[in-house]
Amino acid sequence: MTSEMTVEEQAEAATDFVRDLVEAFGVRATTDASIADDVISIDVGGDDLGPLVGQGGATLKAIEDLTRTVMQRRAGRGARIRVDIGGYQAKRREALAEFAKKLARRVVETGKSQALEPMSAADRKVVHDAAAEVGGVETVSEGEDSRRRVIIHKA
Repeated sequence: MTSEMTVEEQAEAATDFVRDLVEAFGVRATTDASIADDVISIDVGGDDLGPLVGQGGATLKAIEDLTRTVMQRRAGRGARIRVDIGGYQAKRREALAEFAKKLARRVVETGKSQALEPMSAADRKVVHDAAAEVGGVETVSEGEDSRRRVIIHKA
């Protein structure tokens, strides 16, 4: 059942879906959506959000993937959707960016390339962008599928 949905309608439907999931967990929380460049960001706030985040963000990722799948079925090819719970994703991206900058500075100092662990496309983008801020390095992604990683080289 796909139909034409505006980004605003997709945001409302995705927020309702996430709100229902949060309630199913028995957690009291708020859900807010924002739209920027056809990316729908849904933020969940409140206390005791640990069960929604899960170990290493596993439950959060599952909630995000489920939300995307449901919205793709409802809206067809729609806007990109990001879900953040208690600021977990934002903090994680910030920590990853700082780590990437630290490695990039090490590459500049030592001249030795640094390979990061395999990561998602979104995380690789954070690394590429953060390393570019340092200067004197270049980044490439190598590997396939779940084994794709970023290598930081001296420019």
